[in-house]
Amino acid sequence: MPRIAIVAAQWHAEIVDQAVSAFRERLTELGIDEVDVFRVPGALEIPLHAKRLAVTGRYAAIATSALVVDGGIYRHDFVAGTVVDALMRVQLETDVPVFSAVLTPHHFHEHAEHRDYFTRHFAVKGRELADAVSATIESLAAIG
Repeated sequence: MPRIAIVAAQWHAEIVDQAVSAFRERLTELGIDEVDVFRVPGALEIPLHAKRLAVTGRYAAIATSALVVDGGIYRHDFVAGTVVDALMRVQLETDVPVFSAVLTPHHFHEHAEHRDYFTRHFAVKGRELADAVSATIESLAAIG
């Protein structure tokens, strides 16, 4: 049975954890029970953790999740793009598939409407992430 890792940023943990929970639940439904969760402070810490996990050889795939928002000071789209680019390099350098649910909305505000919406949205993304992991593991196994 394949072992999967998920690396989740703790910035907006109450939202990001919805993706982690839904990811684990969906993988269990798909017959994959070995999932290790690694929590990191923020999105920029994800690629290094993903690479360290990939080179161990213990994981068939690595998933990631973060919510990168516009805090008014930094370019959130730059942060998210940097993370996703680094994750692509990790999978190409290590030959371990790496999946991203590092999401950056156009607008995010701390009021209840946005928090509720993104809480639900991350649960959906967690399930989609699990489906992508499962399908990719199967397709790569078929290639050999």
